[in-house]
Amino acid sequence: MTDWSERRKAFRQVIEGQACVHPASVFDPMSARIAQSIGFEIGMLAGSTGSLTVLGAPDLIVLTLTEFADQALRINRAADIPLMVDADHGYGNALSVMRTVQELETAGVSGMSIEDTELPQPFGETKQRLLSIEEGVGKMKAAMAAKQDPKLVVAGRTSAIQISGLEECLRRAKAYEACDVDILFFVGVKTRAELDALSAATTLPIMLGGATPELSDKEYLASRRVRIALQGHQPIMAGIEAVRATMQALRDGTSPKDLTGLPSAETVKVATRSADYDRWSADFLGQ
Repeated sequence: MTDWSERRKAFRQVIEGQACVHPASVFDPMSARIAQSIGFEIGMLAGSTGSLTVLGAPDLIVLTLTEFADQALRINRAADIPLMVDADHGYGNALSVMRTVQELETAGVSGMSIEDTELPQPFGETKQRLLSIEEGVGKMKAAMAAKQDPKLVVAGRTSAIQISGLEECLRRAKAYEACDVDILFFVGVKTRAELDALSAATTLPIMLGGATPELSDKEYLASRRVRIALQGHQPIMAGIEAVRATMQALRDGTSPKDLTGLPSAETVKVATRSADYDRWSADFLGQ
């Protein structure tokens, strides 16, 4: 099995440090290489971007564990940046969570989140629902039990604050911390007062998703033990628009030499790792 130790050590240095970082939203090998070349400390593969990349489908939990793990492996095989992934609800019950941890650990991820949202959306429901706290605890315990590499990070994720309010979120945060997860992942925190309450009630490092302008000051976030703060998944959205605009221009008669927005030759070299392939060709093919 490939040794992913160094990148997992680097990931733990982030969550055990004193600063707050923004991860790069990556979705394939080339985007991960670009993020690494720019100097991002962490890459983040979301369930939504995985679904877009692999299936061209919205984030409705139609992507399978195998497909998601395969994409994570492609990214990890191509770049050295530590990869955090959104493993959604673990693709089933607590036993499925164990399988999810095993597959994603083998695929080389440095961290993964397991959430307590009821997924996929049940028949007839239009709003998100939470699992019972007992089932959520069972999933967190199962995830921790399934780890083989102690350096692998498991994040206990909850959207309780936006579904059921602050008090329920606090209750779940304390329960998941008691399961010995490595970091707490809160989605939907909007105010400093909410974050202050969550930070005061817990001791683990914190990860935030869907943060608001009020929660954009990295120094303040760091003071509340926020070590990772997501900023959304704009790179893949920019990529979608770039492909559409280029195809539309060509369809409308623009000459290829007159296209705008194309990458430089140097960017392509970074994205394709051409320097390594040139060296390997010289070493092993005599070229």
